[in-house]
Amino acid sequence: MKLLSLRLHHIEMPLVSPFTTSFSTQTAKRTFLVEAQLETASGEVVTGWGENVALDSPVYSPEHLEGAAYVIEHWLAPMLFAAEDVTAETVGHILHKIIGNQMAKAAVEMAVLDAQLRAEGRSFASYLGAVRDTVPSGVSVGIQESVEATVGVIGGYIDQGYARIKLKIQPGADVAHVAAVRREFGDDLPFQVDANAAYTLVDAAHLRRLDEYGLLLIEQPLGEADIRQHAELAKLMHTPICLDESVVSAEAAADAIMLGAAAVINIKPGRVGGYLEARRIHDIARAHGIAVWCGGMLETGVGRAANAALAALPGFTLPGDISGSDRFYTEDITTEPIRMHDGVVDVPTGPGFGVEVDPDRLARFRTRLVDIPA
Repeated sequence: MKLLSLRLHHIEMPLVSPFTTSFSTQTAKRTFLVEAQLETASGEVVTGWGENVALDSPVYSPEHLEGAAYVIEHWLAPMLFAAEDVTAETVGHILHKIIGNQMAKAAVEMAVLDAQLRAEGRSFASYLGAVRDTVPSGVSVGIQESVEATVGVIGGYIDQGYARIKLKIQPGADVAHVAAVRREFGDDLPFQVDANAAYTLVDAAHLRRLDEYGLLLIEQPLGEADIRQHAELAKLMHTPICLDESVVSAEAAADAIMLGAAAVINIKPGRVGGYLEARRIHDIARAHGIAVWCGGMLETGVGRAANAALAALPGFTLPGDISGSDRFYTEDITTEPIRMHDGVVDVPTGPGFGVEVDPDRLARFRTRLVDIPA
């Protein structure tokens, strides 16, 4: 295929409620969608959509929103326009001279992949080799102002039927909140916590207190570069250690597994450079008996649909952060929002990612449109 045009639709979508982690509080989702037009060998012109997941500032990863857009406009797009043949499988090779910038690369690969599959009339789930029609829907709960608020918010999501609860934690908002949730909802609730690298190995004795509460896992307790220290912490805790920020590639996943730093891996396609690299990590983890689950970055319906298909692969044995669109947005940008029912989300079956961007909603939320010249 030949890349004909690339557009970046910058959008801002208000959240239904603030979402607080150990590194930031978000009240709106600011992101951009990549719209790519490609011409097939038969002369058909097809459009695909990708979504960037970088945050406004470099607090989750080295990348940030404006930086990712700049990298696409000034480096990635020209390289793709210059290529004679562009497919999802070759995007990574074409862009390999650009170091890092996984989220920028993932967004353009995603748009190419969507267009390629639409041209073939094939669903993303079929392309990946998905084995399920639905995936369990977990929900991520931000840090609350009080223990009582934590219990109240989680109770609301349990009433809605979510299959698993993940609670964000940080020093000063951790053990007491976890203990209160277990007291209120019992030991059978599938429950895990996410520290987003808020602790150091010095906090090991404190973190061990979480072992009392039968958690599914503790996600990324230490810094993103601290794979060795995560391996040390794993020796001290009974709660399984899950890595998120530390796993930026299949190579990093393999290193973490061999060092004993990860009993579980959270796979976020944007963080690792795209859905094809995400599948490689799934395959490596599955071969080593390591559980994986699909994390979320407050995606719109575009990314949410793609994540549902990824989570339908056989190695995804734990519920992911694939909530319904209404968890974060009163109104999504796709014509059919992703809906949670009976604790699950349906895996889309239409061509490409199986969802359509609503042009009116996109225009309403759009703050800037950038046409990148070929």
